[in-house]
Amino acid sequence: MKPIGLVGGLTYVSTIEYYRYLNELANEKLGGNESAEIIIYSLNFGEIKSLTEAGDWKNISVIICKAAQTIEAGGAACLLIGANTMHKIANEVQAAVKIPVIHIADAVAKEILKHGLRKIGLLGTRYTMQLGFYADHLAKFGIETIIPDKTDIEYINYTIYNEFSKNIFLPETKAGYLRVISRLKQNGAEGIILGCTEIPILVKQSDCDIYLFDTARIHSGAAVDQAWSL
Repeated sequence: MKPIGLVGGLTYVSTIEYYRYLNELANEKLGGNESAEIIIYSLNFGEIKSLTEAGDWKNISVIICKAAQTIEAGGAACLLIGANTMHKIANEVQAAVKIPVIHIADAVAKEILKHGLRKIGLLGTRYTMQLGFYADHLAKFGIETIIPDKTDIEYINYTIYNEFSKNIFLPETKAGYLRVISRLKQNGAEGIILGCTEIPILVKQSDCDIYLFDTARIHSGAAVDQAWSL
């Protein structure tokens, strides 16, 4: 299996999950005591958060492209950007490196289609939910995306940046998310994309009677498959 590159620190909390998933899934393929070779470039999330809130995607792209090029130079055969929101600049990152950048929405869309679903609720930062880049990507696969109302969007965005990024996962926040998921289901969602890579730490499949798509795990699985096939 070839080495996998990961732009991490987006947040450190989800990077830990990526590291775990990549190694668990690699071990499932390789057996024994085998694990994945992973090259991680961990960014300062505080800087990325400030630039995101300022809408400065140009400088975000510069930072992530530099990390991607460093990872490529280190010998990675494929690359993950370890956050749903940062896939807004995935095309720029792909243009900056020769190795394949595995797009998280591609991997998620393929998993959704395996389950025969076509109308999906999307949870994530306000940028992931509202800027359209994620829903547009899913639409290429014939998948319709619905998002929460404005109040729920602000609630979800607040908890991501002020709780999850600090490794805070509260029972009352979980209850709030389950209410949001229930409303999306009532609005016709056949499944829910946990489109922030920290959300699956809070909400588990066992908590819901609707299918949840763990984007960090799905993304990691796509990378392991890619690294295995190269």
